Amino acid sequence: MIIEQCRFIRPSLLLLRYTSSATNANETTTISTTKTQLDSIIRVDHAGELGADRIYAGQMAVLGGTSKGPLIKHMWDQEIKHREKFEELIRKHRVRPTAMIPIWNVMGFALGAGSALLGSKAAMACTVAVETVIVDHYNDQLRTLMADPEVNKELLETITKFRDEEQEHHDTGIDHGAEQAPFYKAFSEAIKFGCKAAIAISKVV
Repeated sequence: MIIEQCRFIRPSLLLLRYTSSATNANETTTISTTKTQLDSIIRVDHAGELGADRIYAGQMAVLGGTSKGPLIKHMWDQEIKHREKFEELIRKHRVRPTAMIPIWNVMGFALGAGSALLGSKAAMACTVAVETVIVDHYNDQLRTLMADPEVNKELLETITKFRDEEQEHHDTGIDHGAEQAPFYKAFSEAIKFGCKAAIAISKVV
């Protein structure tokens, strides 16, 4: 009789153990997916703010001595703080930076200087195009982070603050003649395409 009871109980115990193991595996997968997602956000935002820093550095190299110099310097100072914050988060969360940093460094400066050489309005058009993409990108990330605002509180607050400052840069560019730049629409769309491509690459490379 005892043997028969044991035969009856053992499958239940095995099922319980299997269920428990499966639950733990699912929990581990969820945590791993969240960490991967956060790493991707920090990596791509670090790359983006580095690129923005270099764009304004390029613009300052050309227009720093003009009447637009103080305006560009103000925006550049904010971008430097953005970059420094994401460098801090890279270290804090042990995130691997994108391998594209040397390329974004050079290309960012070239874009900033190149647009400035076309005139202050072209520089502002570059700013508007870049910031349009960044604001949309940050809004997408905020929607993702809002799924768990407590766990990601620091990142949520950081991105919200930076998104608002990027929007300010966008509006400043519009107010200072961006839309009056030659071939504004084509110029703007080309820059937006490049920015979106850089974001997609930096997420994974």
